[in-house]
Amino acid sequence: MRQIAIAFLAGMALATPVLGQSVGPGGAATPSAVTAPSGRAVRAARAPVVDGRLDDPAWADAPVLGGFVQHEPMEGRPATEPTEVRFLFDGEALYVGAWMYDSDPAGIVVGEARRDVDLSNLDSFLLVFDTYRDGQNAFVFGTSPAGVEFDGQVTREGEGGFGGNINTRQTRGSGGGLNINWDGDWTVRTSRDERGWYAEFRIPFSTLRYAGGSPQTWGFNASRTLRRRNERSVWSPLPREYSLYRISVYGTLEGIEPPVRRVAAVTPFGLMSVAKDYTGDIIMPPSVDASFGADAKLGLTPSLTLDLTWNTDFAQVEVDDQQVNLTRFNLFFPEKRPFFLENAGTFSVGTPETVELFFSRRVGIGPDRREVPLLGGGRLTGKVAGMTLGFLDIQADSRPGVAANNFGVVRLARDLPGRSRLGVIAVSRLNTDSTADYNLTYGLDGRLGLGRFVLFDGYAARTETPGRTGPEHALNLSGSYAGRTWFVGAAYREVGRDFNPEVGFLSRGDSRFTSLRVLRYIRMPESSVLKELRPHISYREYFGFDGFSETRLIHFDTHFDFRNGAFFQLPAFNLTREGLRAPFEISPGVVVPAGTYDNQEIGFTYNTNLGAPVSVQGRIDVGGFYSGRRVGTSSTLNVRQGKTVAALRLTLDDVHLPQGDFTTTLVGLKLAYSFTPGMYLQSLVQYSNQARTVQGNVRFGWLSRAGTGLFLVYNDIERTGANRGPEQRAFIVKFTRLLDLN
Repeated sequence: MRQIAIAFLAGMALATPVLGQSVGPGGAATPSAVTAPSGRAVRAARAPVVDGRLDDPAWADAPVLGGFVQHEPMEGRPATEPTEVRFLFDGEALYVGAWMYDSDPAGIVVGEARRDVDLSNLDSFLLVFDTYRDGQNAFVFGTSPAGVEFDGQVTREGEGGFGGNINTRQTRGSGGGLNINWDGDWTVRTSRDERGWYAEFRIPFSTLRYAGGSPQTWGFNASRTLRRRNERSVWSPLPREYSLYRISVYGTLEGIEPPVRRVAAVTPFGLMSVAKDYTGDIIMPPSVDASFGADAKLGLTPSLTLDLTWNTDFAQVEVDDQQVNLTRFNLFFPEKRPFFLENAGTFSVGTPETVELFFSRRVGIGPDRREVPLLGGGRLTGKVAGMTLGFLDIQADSRPGVAANNFGVVRLARDLPGRSRLGVIAVSRLNTDSTADYNLTYGLDGRLGLGRFVLFDGYAARTETPGRTGPEHALNLSGSYAGRTWFVGAAYREVGRDFNPEVGFLSRGDSRFTSLRVLRYIRMPESSVLKELRPHISYREYFGFDGFSETRLIHFDTHFDFRNGAFFQLPAFNLTREGLRAPFEISPGVVVPAGTYDNQEIGFTYNTNLGAPVSVQGRIDVGGFYSGRRVGTSSTLNVRQGKTVAALRLTLDDVHLPQGDFTTTLVGLKLAYSFTPGMYLQSLVQYSNQARTVQGNVRFGWLSRAGTGLFLVYNDIERTGANRGPEQRAFIVKFTRLLDLN
């Protein structure tokens, strides 16, 4: 192993230096620091008609923002096709006109016409507004030639991922990064002709949050994807090592005069369902249920918003993708309920999908993972005197086996210069019928940025749960250097035995964790079909507090990025360890004895050009597994033809152990047809031999404002195996509507 590591690191260090540079016009290296541009919005005497044609006279008076430069593949070079953007505003909204000229309009990749579709694999255009100009948080609005609506909220500079990339975006209800599950109230229309395609946006000021005063200057950037060339261009130049959401290096948009008028809206919903449960000893007749509820939004100031909920919408029209679990630890599923999504990043403290001090999906979900009705509550979020604040209080009802509980969160944070911040959080669950049943979580978190490349993160937390006497703490320290040719990151985390964030998420407790990652970026010449190589080595390990090694991974790998968007890695070589203190039933009747299991495995990850009509992506792993061997794959076939999109996913693990052999199989088929950007038909069928079920979901959506509208849903769960037959069936009709009260 030592010889492998030495050879690997030597190869990274000795890579030809010129390949690690960004090549600019004429073959010169692009400077890493550039001057951020500035643009201006002007008041419109008459609001333009939002039809996507951009022929209103008002647009002729607006200054042009042009000069887009490539972010990929040739950083700093002028974009191969020109893009122009203009801004207008009136007392109600901000208007954006975008001209995406194209010398080959027949080559425009239109793609799927569905809200929040993955824009990275289509021709697309994105706007990002840092309305508070704090360099860390922003609103995102985007579209494609089909006129789709893509929106989200960015916190902590996105924490990775380019705009609209469904594989890297952050979608957790209480997490940081890019929360695309947030749906704002805005409008976009598009058109095409022989010169290219065009987009016209109307973004009401009531959809945005901003500080008081007028005129204002916002941080701003825009991005265009030209998919057939795998080209991303930006208005404000952006070093290639950063994602679009590196807000601290944005240009500015000046002259905006937002009104002091405050948002006042209500979103009522009505739901009727007919369901039948076949799991009891006595099969009961179908149950018919009707429920009504509402969310309200009140702007106390332009930067402070009060949200109220009554009989909270549980997003019954959404379904989770199933996952295969061959570990001893918890899986993570994202939040999808509308009330919890806006400003969700305000409450984000912890390590994503590992330790979350607050995870909103725990609110209203019982220990048996079944819904607990939420009677109502409120949330206050925004900025006051430079402080980001968040208050949340929700009252849950009782049901058999689950007591009524009150859930509360208090969050205060201050964003500091240089990508730094400091914050505190307190989370509570209180049984409203018993003062002896409660759970409290307290946390302190911070971030320190040193220059462009160095970042330190950390948090410390403690919980209180009656009856627990062991260590109830968690802490995390991490640091990274993210330069143009090297990335180095390290982390240390420990979680006490009785640390118990009941309104958070914890994948595994009673452990210490260390990690180290070293990666080299090697940029290839323009004449090469390869765009970039990324050799890297990483190490991570979980220990018990007594020093017992529970899980270890030492990983050697090189990524190959092609200019057309394809990707593969050399077979990754992994040295793995699993330490079991007690026997572990990994599959029914298959018990792995206690002990330490050291193994080796190789893995291969790949994808073809995901912008093509037909593409394939996935991973294959082969090697040792506990006391035996495993061959596993998780692969997806994607097909896009006009308005129809299909994705067939196969996850397969073939495991051979001395204690017994077993195979886990998960097959999922998604089909979607978009009649218009606001009307679609989707289906998802999933078979899991681990869950011994086939689950089917068919959904028709007719959207209006902010993702509201009419939904018709049919759900069917069928048991497989010896007890095959229906388990649950339900038909749901749901209608929700955004109503302005101003």
